Amino acid sequence: MKPVRPPIDGGTALITGASSGIGRELARRLAPRTRNLVLVARRADRLEELRAELETSNPSLTVHTAACDLADEVATGAMLEWVSEGVGAVDVLVNNAGIGDQSLYDGADWTRVRQVLQVNVVALALLTHRLIPRMVERGRGGVLNLGSGAGHSFIPGAAAYTGAKHFVDGFTETLRLELAEAGVAVTQVCPGPVETEFDQAAGMEGLSGGPPEFLTITAEQCAREAIRGFERGDALVFPGFPYRVIMPLVGFIPRSLQRRTVRSTARSLRDAPQSRERDDR
Repeated sequence: MKPVRPPIDGGTALITGASSGIGRELARRLAPRTRNLVLVARRADRLEELRAELETSNPSLTVHTAACDLADEVATGAMLEWVSEGVGAVDVLVNNAGIGDQSLYDGADWTRVRQVLQVNVVALALLTHRLIPRMVERGRGGVLNLGSGAGHSFIPGAAAYTGAKHFVDGFTETLRLELAEAGVAVTQVCPGPVETEFDQAAGMEGLSGGPPEFLTITAEQCAREAIRGFERGDALVFPGFPYRVIMPLVGFIPRSLQRRTVRSTARSLRDAPQSRERDDR
């Protein structure tokens, strides 16, 4: 069966988490091809800067910005109503927004845990639920979900984030099967370490125990490979050659061995004097 491909050219795309990092690079790559871009993030000033940049370099493009905290379900619903009334049908949905944490779950702040689940799980599911019915009605559309390598592994010190990304994996794979006959393309992108401002803002730079540097890619490369895989109709994209080689092998490692491998990390975190939080992909 021929893979379904997303209707990017001349369409309307909505990107969450668009103010920085991977989301900003996705917007830059989609801008020359779409007719309308809807950029969603918390920071209105960043969105306006990006809007000005994209409309200047792409005169035929209309950029709509929506400052919205996706951890607030009511605000997210109101944003979707605004899009429906003011912009119209969305052809391509890019669920890029995501936040993470770095702390043992028994010591985690519940407000932070709730934010992680609201943004990474509830908002992603809500936007998809609200926007795909019109795609199905028209027989054309696309959903690009940003998961994470965490959704294919175990990461002590990030239980809520890891669990949320496992949800994205199962949700996206199943959604792809459900929509295959409806003309709606569904792809999951699972980055490893990406050069963004998140670790610096959360004080994670220089911490030991992180991924090796050779796995790290730029946000621009991640966005480029994400869109390329989306257009090919790929189910799953691991950006970066080394990561693309390594991650499929994880599925062949018995869970018992994976548990033993990461147990030392959990032990080290338990012995550490304090935990940290972070935003991550």
